[in-house]
Amino acid sequence: MPLADAADRHASIDVLRAIAIALMVVVHFAENLSGWHGAAGSAFAGVHRTWWLPTGFAAPTFTFLAGASYRLWLDLQRRRGRSEAAIAKGTVRRGLFLIGLGFVFNVLIWLPEDVFNWDILTLIGCGMLALEVARRMPDAVVLLAATLAIAVAPAMRVMVGYTAYWAQGYFDYDFTLADVAIGWLVTGYFPIFPWLAYPLAGYALGRQPAAGKRGSVVVGASLVATAAALVLTWPSLPTAVTGGALQAWTMFPASTAYVLGTLGGVMLALAALQGLLDGPVPRCRGLVAWTTPLSRHSLTLYLAHHALHVWPLWAVGMATSDDPTALWQVAMPVAWAIGLAAGFLIAAAVVCRWADRTGMPSAESMMRWICD
Repeated sequence: MPLADAADRHASIDVLRAIAIALMVVVHFAENLSGWHGAAGSAFAGVHRTWWLPTGFAAPTFTFLAGASYRLWLDLQRRRGRSEAAIAKGTVRRGLFLIGLGFVFNVLIWLPEDVFNWDILTLIGCGMLALEVARRMPDAVVLLAATLAIAVAPAMRVMVGYTAYWAQGYFDYDFTLADVAIGWLVTGYFPIFPWLAYPLAGYALGRQPAAGKRGSVVVGASLVATAAALVLTWPSLPTAVTGGALQAWTMFPASTAYVLGTLGGVMLALAALQGLLDGPVPRCRGLVAWTTPLSRHSLTLYLAHHALHVWPLWAVGMATSDDPTALWQVAMPVAWAIGLAAGFLIAAAVVCRWADRTGMPSAESMMRWICD
């Protein structure tokens, strides 16, 4: 979610975040409305079997950019002479705000039984709290912490029995302190291990100016190459690396190959956009003009696109079968879902530009009002 001040925005980050928004909307509409629509053996029998759907790239981009945007915001606050105590209070408030909003979101969107599913809002909130500590440390130490979060995750999944929490194909837990804590750390949708690595890496690596792009490219390409090597050698690797997973590239759980590959891919994409858009001469002004409002309102769009397609799903399911989840993933053909996603994105682009002109209240303005 955007944390950089409007006066210190980078076009590369805004464009990349807007791309992540588009991926997120398409994936969520397709998964929730059409994931298992049609015969079980069809080409779209489960979104994770469909190679052309951009599953798994939006969340790494959002979480990496959360760290990069925080670094920009932090540098700006210090240039303006804001005290370290005030920065700490603002950071902690934002983290707690996002965690609280994440719990409210889970109850209102996914129903009360999923309040502790540890979705991306609670992850980013925890990331903000972690960055409050990380900002006091050298970047090398922050990168070491990110590396450890990735390295220990497979062994932790084996230790707690990850597959038992995903027997139905989604995260299922008991309302006990142990299950809630294990979900937060290891087995939820976006647990601390390994997902905390993305905002930490974004903080340490994502702010690079033109002079640092070459290093970002080298690191990003190395991570992608390492991920490719893991994919090719996966069956022969120890459980400490694979976590017992049969497939090398999975988002749930976030396999080591997936984390390294997506992390490297985001770094390469950001470096490419920095070279294209962040120079002294403005480029692609039309693209930047339409994507910046989307980036600026990414939190609002995250909340809104869920409400606009999930709430009708629950309402129709309840009206037709007394089961709000009756139509989940089987509501319509995938082409219809993709069409609805495209319609939402077009409307969002127009509404976000209008909101910027009129100063319409948003989730972002509420967060600033509460936290700053």
